[in-house]
Formats: sequence, structure tokens, C-alpha cells
Amino acid sequence: MQITGRTRITGLFGYPVEHTLSPVMQNAAFSHLNFNCCYLPFSVSPSALREAVGAIRALSMLGVNLTIPHKETVIPFLDSVDAEALSVGAVNTIVNREGHLAGHNTDGKGFMRSLGEQDINPAGKRVLVIGAGGSSRAIGFYLAREAASLSLFNRNRDKAAALADHLSEGGRTVSVLASLQRMTEYDIIINATPLGLRDSDPLPLDADALNSSQIVCDLIYRKTPLLIKAQAKGCRTLEGMGMLLWQGALAFELWTGMLPPVEVMRTALLNQTTM
Repeated sequence: MQITGRTRITGLFGYPVEHTLSPVMQNAAFSHLNFNCCYLPFSVSPSALREAVGAIRALSMLGVNLTIPHKETVIPFLDSVDAEALSVGAVNTIVNREGHLAGHNTDGKGFMRSLGEQDINPAGKRVLVIGAGGSSRAIGFYLAREAASLSLFNRNRDKAAALADHLSEGGRTVSVLASLQRMTEYDIIINATPLGLRDSDPLPLDADALNSSQIVCDLIYRKTPLLIKAQAKGCRTLEGMGMLLWQGALAFELWTGMLPPVEVMRTALLNQTTM
């Protein structure tokens, strides 16, 4: 990629960002379409988020993605937020339209696309989501409408209860679990916490309690210790690589107005993870 005076910038605001694979797939997409833009990771502490959002305007960036811990707290700093992101209560993509910063959320659609690619249909299934952050909000927005039942578990039960109330709007019922002692009742279990980013992290659940009829998903985009243990129990597993791909492809389209080269992006991710 050749940087010139006309090169536009996109990127990722997160804390931390050292683990991200988004630059690999987004820069491959820009290069493939000869679109003069580069994607960079920016480590933005929570206290610096307001200033970082202002820099999107100041630097005429196309926009950015947002990851932990900024997806919810960024909303007050934006000029507008689309209906889905408002319903979710979290933003993972900002688009700069001539200084107007618009918030969107592509996480939920990206996750559902990743399920569809693996012929996993949550309709009629009992689903458990562990975590109550921005990613849980995004996938819960869709799962609450499509699954037979949706339950949430979070170490901070008040936060899980607030999210359950939010997702229950429109007549849907979302329950909150006090513990994970009855995990065997669920068809699909999804880890939407950061636990697993490091191999030293504790597991988000007791993997010994899983059984081979269950599907275990982890939004972290690698084979985490949880998924390794779940596979050993005979579970079908899904890592977060597909969600990463599809949320990124949808964000690419929002920034550029162009159809994303999904297979180019997928190949870039696969090549990076096998290095």
C-alpha cells in the first residue's frame, strides 16, 4: 500500500487493540479495490475517548470501528445514531459524513451472518449469552427476536438485568440467571465476555458441565481454551472469526459505499491466523 497526500484513514479505537486482526482484512480490501485508504489501530483509553472522537473530524477520517470498552460510552459524543444502534444501545462503527459523525452497529448482523454460514439457526433454540457488554447487546437484539428463549448471565447481575429489560421491549422475554448451574438446559451457549483473550484468563463457565448436544460459541476470534474444552466434550463450536469478518465487511460498505470483497477479507484473516 502506497501512502500519498490523498490517502484517507480509517481505524479502530479500543483499549487494548494489540490483538486486533481488523487492519489485516480491511487493508486487504482497500488494496484489492484500489481504494486509497488505510486502516490503523489506535489504543484509546476511556478518559481520552472524547478527544479521539473529535480527531475523526479534525483528521477528516472516513470513520472508525469501536471495540471494548467504548461501544456504549461513545454514543454521547456522536452527532447521530441509527435506529438499530439506538435499540442495541451500542455503536461499533462511526461514519464521518463531512464532519457529521454517525453511529452504526454491524456486530449483530455480522454475528447472524456467521451463524448462517455454519447452518446454525437459533430459531426454536434456547440460547444463553454470558456477558452484558456492547457485544451482548448487539447479538441479543437479534437473538431475542429469533430464539425460543434468551437468557443472560453476568457477574454484575444488575447490569444483566438492565440489558434484559432493554432487550425485552416489544413483548419479548429475556431472563437473567443467578448462576450457571443449569447450563445443560441450553442449546446454544455464547461467550460474549473478554475472558479468553489471554490463555491465562479463567474460563467464563465450567466446561465440564457441557454436553455433546450443545453448540458453544465464543465471540473472541480464535480457538479459545473454552472452545478447546467444549470440543473435547463433543460440542459443536464456533469461534468469533466469522463475526469479525462480517461486521468488518458491513462497516467497509458503510465507509466506502462499495460492495466489500468478502472473500479477499476472509483470505487475509485466514492467512494471518495460520502464520
